[in-house]
Amino acid sequence: MDTSELKNLLDEKYNEYGTRAFIADDPISVPHNFTKKEDIEIAGFFAAILAWGQRPQIIRSASKLMQMMDNAPYDFITAATRKDLDPFGKFVHRTFNGEDCRFFIRSIRNIYLKHKGMEQVFTSSFKQHEDLNPALTQFRKVFFEITHFPESEKHISSPLKNSACKRINLFLRWMVRNDGRGVDFGLWKEIPASKLYCPLDVHTGNTSRELGLLKIKSNNWKAVEELTGMLRNFDPADPVKYDYALFGLGINNKV
Repeated sequence: MDTSELKNLLDEKYNEYGTRAFIADDPISVPHNFTKKEDIEIAGFFAAILAWGQRPQIIRSASKLMQMMDNAPYDFITAATRKDLDPFGKFVHRTFNGEDCRFFIRSIRNIYLKHKGMEQVFTSSFKQHEDLNPALTQFRKVFFEITHFPESEKHISSPLKNSACKRINLFLRWMVRNDGRGVDFGLWKEIPASKLYCPLDVHTGNTSRELGLLKIKSNNWKAVEELTGMLRNFDPADPVKYDYALFGLGINNKV
């Protein structure tokens, strides 16, 4: 398949999968239940952080968390007392346990009350470097600046450790991209879609290798840079739109 044919395939599959019909069966459906900016951010963050495993279970777990927060996550998190957090000690999603959950709530509260919110943390670092790589590192530093168990650190990856950072890149895609199709939210205006990195998981990685877009065999940060660079050749302004195509092709075994 030559470059032109490959671009045509990716565009076709983006048009097929990058629609509102995609929402119901995807974790992005969880933040779509909200309208307030901060609620969308928090619901989206938890849905992305829990996004490993089967999608129905991810949606159930993230939705349960929102219900435990009275379906008003920003108001709940910024006002919660220590006693209010007790029920979250029993929450479990794969390796994300109750202690992780309570810490994440406390950390998010710290970010909104002391750092002006998640958007500000990412945007301020991005403006300094014009690159989201250091912004990912800065966000992780801020996230773990309050007291926590070291075990919780495994849930926020870092490019400094050559991690693909799939879940945070997915969250950023949701917050930054706005193609007018109503799937991604486009809430954050000061980070251009051209600077996003592709969320790389098993499906997108395998599909990308089969299509010749990715030569690195491991799903690590170097692979994220390689894949995103290839996708920028097809659409420099919005390379991560092809995440829809790669993911859809992967889960439907159409390559």
